[in-house]
Amino acid sequence: MKLKEYRELYDHLATPEDIDFLAENFGYDKELLLVIYTQRVVRDTTKRFYRVKDQAKKMAWEWQHGKSFADIARAFDFPPILTALMILEQRKVNRKQFWKMLSDLDRVQDRRLRKELGEAAKTDIVYSQEGTARQYARGRWGEAKLATWLKGKGLEYRTEKDLRAEYDKTPDALLHKPIDVDASKKYWIESKATFGDPVEIKRHIKKQLEPYTELFGDGMVVYWFGFVDDVELPLPEGVSVVDANFFESPPVPYEYVPVTNEKVPAQSAERGTEVDLAE
Repeated sequence: MKLKEYRELYDHLATPEDIDFLAENFGYDKELLLVIYTQRVVRDTTKRFYRVKDQAKKMAWEWQHGKSFADIARAFDFPPILTALMILEQRKVNRKQFWKMLSDLDRVQDRRLRKELGEAAKTDIVYSQEGTARQYARGRWGEAKLATWLKGKGLEYRTEKDLRAEYDKTPDALLHKPIDVDASKKYWIESKATFGDPVEIKRHIKKQLEPYTELFGDGMVVYWFGFVDDVELPLPEGVSVVDANFFESPPVPYEYVPVTNEKVPAQSAERGTEVDLAE
């Protein structure tokens, strides 16, 4: 995908409803649109988190005087789940208690609180437990596709789990014997069940790709939902970026399920200030 097209999609994905509109009118894959929408929400939330948190007392006052979590979230243009968390922290509910309530709403005795937490979870398709679990499942889907390809090629490798005891930074697959790609031997492969725009790729370069090359040599990273291919990126020497077409043709897409209809168990009850995207 070209950078211009990506930016147009990014700018037009302001609400969850925009996912259906763009898919139905322009033929885009819905899961790809959800991935890009999630990127936009997480980046905006991270950028504005502390500015909004400075207003937590005001938000708590508004909630105490009748405004719902969802209404306050709309007014601040902020994720409903994190809005509810900030408000309840002002009322001495800690994070562990908050995520426990969300995971079992039927046990929340206060009728208003139970109803509004349910509304927030349904509205927030990124920071809700269902939204977070979906991101986790997408990441595992990408890793399974990589494992299937490696097995089909008869390539032996060590997994991230195998390597954790020895290394601080671990790729998804460290090959026993390297493969030839882009005129170099690749010793490792990293799976990313997201879209590789310049911001995402630069983040991965710093956090993972550079350390991998220092530890293991040349390697490659796959962005299963594609990447921007017309921008010069500061990739470490010997690192290649590919998409799903490298592994299968035509690529088998991730099965899209409307997020508000999906019931999947949360992988973590306690969140940080930024959603933990499983990749």
